[in-house]
Amino acid sequence: MFPPPQPRRRPQPPQGHPGVAPPGWPREVRPPDTPDWEATAVGWLLDQCPSEYRRFAGLRRHPVVLARFAVLHVEAQQAATRRGLSDIRGELKEVASQAVVEAAVQTFQLEEARLLAVRRAVGLVEEALRGRRYVARM
Repeated sequence: MFPPPQPRRRPQPPQGHPGVAPPGWPREVRPPDTPDWEATAVGWLLDQCPSEYRRFAGLRRHPVVLARFAVLHVEAQQAATRRGLSDIRGELKEVASQAVVEAAVQTFQLEEARLLAVRRAVGLVEEALRGRRYVARM
């Protein structure tokens, strides 16, 4: 006979120190556990989302939910940028010069790099809102 199933334990976030922000943390957001850090996180997260999100009071009241929305939105932007980069040469070759097409490719590459940094920052803020704290490294 098999033993009864054990309840699943949620993994605990690693222990860290209050007031420590890791590399990649957004400048506009105060470090976790400093005064008003969650308010600065909410403002910054809303800046990463469509402006319509500001109308939803529930997102302001529940920062961790807002963070999840922001992660999904940034990931969707990343997917759109990758698709644009993949399609741009074929889509524009008949209507734009080679120089214009290459400039468009470079624009997508710059946006891809920017979104990579934004995705990391949004993820770090989400983790902190879920309780993770970071350790200062020397």
